[in-house]
Amino acid sequence: MSLVARAASILTKYPVTRGMLSYSIIWPSGCFLQQLWFNDDKHVNWQKCFRFLLYGGFFVAPTLYAWVRLSTIMFPDPGIKSTLAKVVVEQLSYTPFAMTCFYFGMSLMEGSTAREAVGEVASKFLPTYQVAMSVWPAVAFVNFTLIPERNRVPFISCCSLLWSTFLAYMKHLEKQKLKQS
Repeated sequence: MSLVARAASILTKYPVTRGMLSYSIIWPSGCFLQQLWFNDDKHVNWQKCFRFLLYGGFFVAPTLYAWVRLSTIMFPDPGIKSTLAKVVVEQLSYTPFAMTCFYFGMSLMEGSTAREAVGEVASKFLPTYQVAMSVWPAVAFVNFTLIPERNRVPFISCCSLLWSTFLAYMKHLEKQKLKQS
């Protein structure tokens, strides 16, 4: 069996790997774009991109995959009511969980203390959640109504290029600048 055939077999047999692969590309790409667009010195911090690769590929993709599977079990009907329930539950559970984990986990990967990580979550969670609530319900609705379950994590990963760029921007902001805005 060729390498390509083996890879295709793994991606088919273990669907979470498709999400992990796509998030391992999309998230560091978002971080890279944020640095190109918003860093005054145009210097790219490759370690930061690598942290985004690790976080996106090995945390976000598996947890999102688990959420998609769980939501399908909780609300198996493909109808509008079930879809709306998935969207609401996602925005009230998975989204806050994901954002909290993002700020906390990325802070720890940067070498911050747990107390500093909690402080970053406290200062950046609400502004990030407000933006998320204006974007992700519509994306989730499309995902749950039009996208086959096996392609939902890759679809969301493609949609998350701009989101990961935004998160990289928010992560980049100093607490003082955030309080002023």
